[in-house]
Amino acid sequence: MAEEELTFTENMDLTLPERNLSNLAIRFPELLPSRHFMDLSRWPIFCILNTELLSTVRKIFVFGNSGNEAIFITDTDDVFAFGSNCSNCLGLGDSHSSFEPRKIDSLCQKKVIDISFGSGPHVVALTQAGEVYSWGHNGYCQLGNGSSSPGFIPGLVTTNLINRKVVKIACGSHHTMALLSDGEVYAWGQNNCGQVGTGSSTNQPSPRKITATIGTRFAVAIACGQTSSMALLDNGEVYGWGYNGNGQLGIGNNVNQPNPCRVVALQTIIITQIVCGYAHTLALSDEGSIYSWGANSYGQLGTGNKANAVVPAKVTSQSERFVEIAASHYSHISASMCQNGKVYMWGQCRGQSLTSPWMTRFSSTDDVFAAFSTPPVSWRIYSVDLIKGSRVADAVAAAFDNPETSDIKFVVDGKDIHVHKTILKMRCEHFRSMFQSCWDEGSKESIEITQYSYPVYKAFLKYLYTDDVDLSPDEAIGLLDLSNSYCEELLKMKCESLIRQSISVDNVAMLYAAAIKFGAQTLEDFCFRFSLNHMTAVTQSEAFNKLDESVVKEFIYKASLAGAFRN
Repeated sequence: MAEEELTFTENMDLTLPERNLSNLAIRFPELLPSRHFMDLSRWPIFCILNTELLSTVRKIFVFGNSGNEAIFITDTDDVFAFGSNCSNCLGLGDSHSSFEPRKIDSLCQKKVIDISFGSGPHVVALTQAGEVYSWGHNGYCQLGNGSSSPGFIPGLVTTNLINRKVVKIACGSHHTMALLSDGEVYAWGQNNCGQVGTGSSTNQPSPRKITATIGTRFAVAIACGQTSSMALLDNGEVYGWGYNGNGQLGIGNNVNQPNPCRVVALQTIIITQIVCGYAHTLALSDEGSIYSWGANSYGQLGTGNKANAVVPAKVTSQSERFVEIAASHYSHISASMCQNGKVYMWGQCRGQSLTSPWMTRFSSTDDVFAAFSTPPVSWRIYSVDLIKGSRVADAVAAAFDNPETSDIKFVVDGKDIHVHKTILKMRCEHFRSMFQSCWDEGSKESIEITQYSYPVYKAFLKYLYTDDVDLSPDEAIGLLDLSNSYCEELLKMKCESLIRQSISVDNVAMLYAAAIKFGAQTLEDFCFRFSLNHMTAVTQSEAFNKLDESVVKEFIYKASLAGAFRN
């Protein structure tokens, strides 16, 4: 297929495991929640489902050589599959293709939280309890059941995993990896290029712990290219092994590696997310920068050219701070989301090449893969809020700050915000109390607010109408204060997530103190971890010098428990 630059019309701009360290819950940043409003018709295969069945769908996963196979989970935790059923990959007990969804009985009511697939295809599912099920093609022992016989229905992978909790799974072309809650990494399947990490090129018929280099280390994420593997450790280090003909391991050469090798070029950078394409790799740093390496025939590295890279190169951006990256070993496309919600894509987009990130009008990276990936496959399992009922949601959102329909207004900094008592009472306990008949506010048509700024209070009221937080990360501290005062726990969590996206060495000390003040434990843990990773710069910042003495003492004590001052 010819590689030509992608052209657009002018108006067409389109959960990591935790580790206890000296009794401190220190977390890497979670991926953005993969739950969003989406018209499932973006995925061609879902266009054939009837409206009644679509209304029950809560999670979807699309896979296969043509994007012609899919698994979905309903609101009653029933698991269905439909499509072409290549190599028995639907797990239905037979080889029959079907556009009529059928239940995968052995997975129903198991609370499946993750699904991955290989090129055979073989499919692997992970349950909330940490159990791994596999089925489909097994010519290279990629199902991990000790044989090379195909799997017609999901089978529990037991060798070395029984009574262990798996928290993440990943599949390459014909190999599989599993990350356990204690940070150990296991792999099995095809090993012709060393992708299983056993130090040899012999296929591995059942899960085997990767012991070389990372065996005693704590991994927090895993990813697979077609014939390569990557692991991210809890200190932000990245390791790769397997096929390296395109430089996808990022170690500075094109030599295959049967054991994990550290990506040394990233040693001064703390990585928090790692994903793999067919033969390229993306990494996201804790400061919101994207690094890429490997194959680049379609511009999938986002470096502005089509030259392969054997060491990490920074993805070109307009000073954006990125919070999520996306890729699939089935394609040559890359995607990302920045802190303001903008979604970018680059690489092979519907067969054409885009060598630098291009802003889209999508609301999630998942939409990029549905619309532009070849084939259109999922890069992760994700939840959807269906379009059913969206007319009501749209109407409520449109009513916000509408003086024609409102029955009360809030005056903040001399500016009016028009709202509706009924909606506020339904959405917030604070207003249910405020608008009781025994209080003066219940009969007022205007209420003045002096404790919070206009942008903060408007963002809060708008959140009650839309569930979205429309506020810059810099202003979110005020909203965190408000959500804490009003006992709005969900909003508080959203604020913490938003604030994490703006953390830098200059402000992390201030945000750490604010997190303590407002009881935002997740934000406090994140700020603490960030500070440990950038200790020298943080302790020399003006914000750190302004911390209360008690906060500084507690920080130093916690840092010592985490090993910051070991010789």
